Amino acid sequence: MSYPYLLYLPKEYAASAEAFPLVIYLHGGSQKGNDLEKLKAYGPPKEVADGRNFPFVIASPQCPEGKYWSTDNWFEPLYAELTQKYRIDKKRIYLTGISMGGYGTWQTAVAYPDHFAAILPLCGGCDDSTQICNLRKVPVWTLHGTADDVIPIHVTERLVSRLQECGGNVRFTRLEGEGHGIQTYYANSDWVNWLLRRHR
Repeated sequence: MSYPYLLYLPKEYAASAEAFPLVIYLHGGSQKGNDLEKLKAYGPPKEVADGRNFPFVIASPQCPEGKYWSTDNWFEPLYAELTQKYRIDKKRIYLTGISMGGYGTWQTAVAYPDHFAAILPLCGGCDDSTQICNLRKVPVWTLHGTADDVIPIHVTERLVSRLQECGGNVRFTRLEGEGHGIQTYYANSDWVNWLLRRHR
């Protein structure tokens, strides 16, 4: 099932022959639909729209109304298209998302752990904690606000604890006093630098 997506290519891409890292970004519930412009409300698509240059390719698919990231197999068609059409370094493919997209990040990585060099879920969770150990070899950095009243922080705490039990490489940042709206985190550079240091 192919989902439409926004694509960002670094300004160095055209003049270079090298393969670039890829970040796949999954939006939250309020950006569902069939209008890619909605994705520019926050997150990496907003950063790109505001003129920020990133050192990797960014693909931001859009989930249709009435569905979740776990509804269809959107990942395999997207992965195939991106790696065939663009110069992508397959050892440096990263997945991030927030809220519903945070869930999508956990769930997609659990289903396809061998595809990702690292994942960065923000205030998400995973419906299937029994398979979370699939991610024990994938570096995870997850962030959650302690005052989140939409998706409680214990959802992330449970996954982190389970991953630690099976020897996972997980970093957990509790954003003290923050609620659900932690999308401004994408405006800084910490996450960019952390991802780029991870290779499969």
